[in-house]
Amino acid sequence: MRTSDQPGAIRRTRRFALRTLFTIGVVGGTAGALAPLVRHEGERTAAPDATERFAETYRGRRIEGSATVLVPARRATGTARASAVEHTVEVRIDGRPLHVMRRADGSYLSAVNHYESFPTLRAAARAAVDDLGTARLAETPAHAL
Repeated sequence: MRTSDQPGAIRRTRRFALRTLFTIGVVGGTAGALAPLVRHEGERTAAPDATERFAETYRGRRIEGSATVLVPARRATGTARASAVEHTVEVRIDGRPLHVMRRADGSYLSAVNHYESFPTLRAAARAAVDDLGTARLAETPAHAL
């Protein structure tokens, strides 16, 4: 009696080898795809959010920006609500406001270039200047209730 005919023995066939290689490939590919996300989360939790401010002339355009984190004052009990933390972002190109949003991963995207994320506010403002070319941002009217 051969060992492959015994009950409970693993049959080493070509199908078994292909399934094993496929499984190893899927697990390895998934781990490789998720590794930057896991590493980025570790870096983000280790480094606290900081205030970013800049003012410069880039390609003949004056860009100014600031990103701040507003944390509420502590209550009398000594606790602050974590959900009340607010990120404020403001960017101006030649004095006109550029709508910029902060993403959940800490990167930024703008109304001019909203299909791409940028690691810093300055990079988002520079990319907007590059995409605008000679065009100017529209002046946005103040909202009234």
